[in-house]
Amino acid sequence: MGKLFSIGEVLIDMIPAQKGLQLKEVESFTRVPGGAPANVAAVVATYGNESALITKVGEDAFGDFLVDTLREVGVGTDMVYRTEEANTALAFVSLREDGERDFSFYRNPSADLLLTEDEINPDWFASNDLLHFCSVDLVESPMKYAHMKAIKSMKEKGGVISFDPNVRLPLWKDHELCRQTILEFIPQAHIVKISDDELSFITGIEDEQKAIQSLFTGDVQVVVFTKGAEGATLYTKQAVYESNGYKVAVVDTTGAGDAFIGGFLYQLLSRDVSQENLTAILDRDHDAILRFANASGALTTTGKGAISSIPAKEVVEQFCKPVAN
Repeated sequence: MGKLFSIGEVLIDMIPAQKGLQLKEVESFTRVPGGAPANVAAVVATYGNESALITKVGEDAFGDFLVDTLREVGVGTDMVYRTEEANTALAFVSLREDGERDFSFYRNPSADLLLTEDEINPDWFASNDLLHFCSVDLVESPMKYAHMKAIKSMKEKGGVISFDPNVRLPLWKDHELCRQTILEFIPQAHIVKISDDELSFITGIEDEQKAIQSLFTGDVQVVVFTKGAEGATLYTKQAVYESNGYKVAVVDTTGAGDAFIGGFLYQLLSRDVSQENLTAILDRDHDAILRFANASGALTTTGKGAISSIPAKEVVEQFCKPVAN
């Protein structure tokens, strides 16, 4: 079984004590660990597969807290660098009554953006490993070029690349630059996970099917189109597979997409995924893989925060077990 490497931000999510208030009205927050790449690494580790995060945090109390949290859930932290040049990133989250979120980020720059390409060691990676990344840390910074080196190094070793754009427009001064940067990185991935509220923005195409097909460029073999509580659709170049979502009592949707893709990647790693067998695995086991991923995402929304709400693997397996006829 290969190892998951996740590269990008780890940060503090400040979650309000009450739903339905604008950020300016919130009086108290709960500190929880977050950042999509960190969340995905935590999901995979929680489910029992080796994972590691490649990032940088500040030499501050929040950085200490995040490193401790990652270690507690089993994420490797040997590639989490420390710096005194910037603080650990913060994100203040406003929860609507339905559990959906708005964000306000504090990072200009934050420590994660200072990770350099020289700090990426190609010897970390092996042929049966998987590298996952998002777009938040692809803003113009040393971290963008660290991503480029990590992707190149993993591909040269024969490993699989996964990209979840996870669009956060407040972090980009220019929305078109965000879109173009995402389009620059999509062809470098073998797996692209994209949500229904990102598709038309990223592709510039309103027709859903045409937009999805436009993502099959470069090395892309698989597109996973997520639709929140409605489930997900998996596209390969030859096939389409649908999977319904699960109804749960939603408390906080923070990290739901990360729990989905983390569950998805865990299932692939448990099947010894490679660039060569990726599509064949999904053709054979798409139903079980998507059911597990959908359940992972749904169950995470029943608690506050991302990492703190990751369910145990056994709970996910029981929840998504097919009902016997």
